[in-house]
Amino acid sequence: MYRPGHYGASLVAYAPVGFVAIALGGVELALAGGAVAVAGAMVPDWDQRVPFVRHRGPTHTVWFTLLVGGVLAVAGALLGSAAGFAGAVVLGAFGFVVGATIVVGHLLADVLTPMGIRPFGPLRDDTYTLDVAKAANPIANYALLALGAAASVVAVGAGGAVAGVLGL
Repeated sequence: MYRPGHYGASLVAYAPVGFVAIALGGVELALAGGAVAVAGAMVPDWDQRVPFVRHRGPTHTVWFTLLVGGVLAVAGALLGSAAGFAGAVVLGAFGFVVGATIVVGHLLADVLTPMGIRPFGPLRDDTYTLDVAKAANPIANYALLALGAAASVVAVGAGGAVAGVLGL
């Protein structure tokens, strides 16, 4: 997929996380996480800028998902440490989830294309594809973006409703 499709897929993948954060009263945290998720949506495609790294190679795997999650977990823990140990743990965990969501959303978009992904490489070289649309298909890309926007609206609305019921 191209940039609009990846933005949409990132929003779709992040919507449940944003919902939970808002439902628990963390509106600002949810919005910040969503912004990071969209900003990072293209990180796995940085492989196209690195010599000798195959596109949809190591940056399109579960291992890279764990790496990005780990990096954002450390960043979250450092930011949260200003609020003490509990803040470091909560923001560290949230950072991991957001980081993993960035890559998972990207992989979900790429699995829709004929080229597919090899998420367990180099341990397993199985290719996974749903072969729904070519990456360059503008209809598929903008449909995914619209789906992501709709999922975000539903997550914010439903999360706010749950927070209201909980009195948060």
